[in-house]
Amino acid sequence: SSSLTEVKEFVKRLRRQTDLCNMVKTVRALLSNNSTVTVLRSGLHAIFNEKSLDVTKDLFQEKFRNPKKRQKNIQLKCLKNFISLLTSSTDIRDLLSCLSSDLQTSVIKPSKSKEAFKEQASDFMLKWNLLLSNVGKILTINRTDSFG
Repeated sequence: SSSLTEVKEFVKRLRRQTDLCNMVKTVRALLSNNSTVTVLRSGLHAIFNEKSLDVTKDLFQEKFRNPKKRQKNIQLKCLKNFISLLTSSTDIRDLLSCLSSDLQTSVIKPSKSKEAFKEQASDFMLKWNLLLSNVGKILTINRTDSFG
């Protein structure tokens, strides 16, 4: 029973690793095309300038009404940092390092216990997925040229 559980976990990790490798290959190909990166950056900047993500910001704040517990929109900060590094000459390792650094500062270090870390990490992932889904939706509807 325990070895079956370990095998299932190993398979999950292997699938994630394969998915990440495929994603890295795709991103590297995208980063090598200067015009695609330029159009993507302009589309992403337009989303922020048009305040298209205001609804998403409100959803992030809805959970916490106590100012002491209010979230600092870590996800938006991470996305903006990520976009600021996004150029055709950027190595994907630099982008991942930026995201890793933001996570270390905003999620991992502030955690006081294992339970607090789990809660903060799951909260971050939920909101990160929501943010990226909304960005993708806005790009799809309003900025189709950003998909190259």
